[in-house]
Amino acid sequence: MQKEETHLLSRSLPQLYRFCFLMTGHTERALAAFQNTLQEAALLASRRQLVGDRLWCFHEARHQCLLVTKDDVQAEAATFAEEVVAPEAAARVAQLEPVQLAAWIAATPEPQRSTLAFFYLNEFSHREMQNLLDVKMDELARLISHGRAQFQAWLNAVTATISTE
Repeated sequence: MQKEETHLLSRSLPQLYRFCFLMTGHTERALAAFQNTLQEAALLASRRQLVGDRLWCFHEARHQCLLVTKDDVQAEAATFAEEVVAPEAAARVAQLEPVQLAAWIAATPEPQRSTLAFFYLNEFSHREMQNLLDVKMDELARLISHGRAQFQAWLNAVTATISTE
């Protein structure tokens, strides 16, 4: 692996694992997807075929997450309650345990799950997310908008419970 590619990959590792955790909602599955991604990167590097693009790692991680969760109970495409995203949403998200956020995201159907995982990492531009998900920009906007509105409804219920405890 060339020095630049190694540096690029090492800078992405914490976010790469967080992405896997958000996608799977489970530490063991996240670790398996993360390790599979790194093994694929090592194999490509040994063949001098590793792409020096940070998006490759996340694209591969998404693939690996979908593989390790394929036998899990899959979320059904359904209409969930939606609420307007509140200005204080970020502060309310901060009240959550990481596993709560991951469990909610992991329970959503694809491609919304991947969209929300990429979105809540706060790591990618909309253009990068569009490329990672292979969707048109209007579809990406719809996935983010509906996902955030559904998450807001869930967040309102959960943080109301947290604040009353």
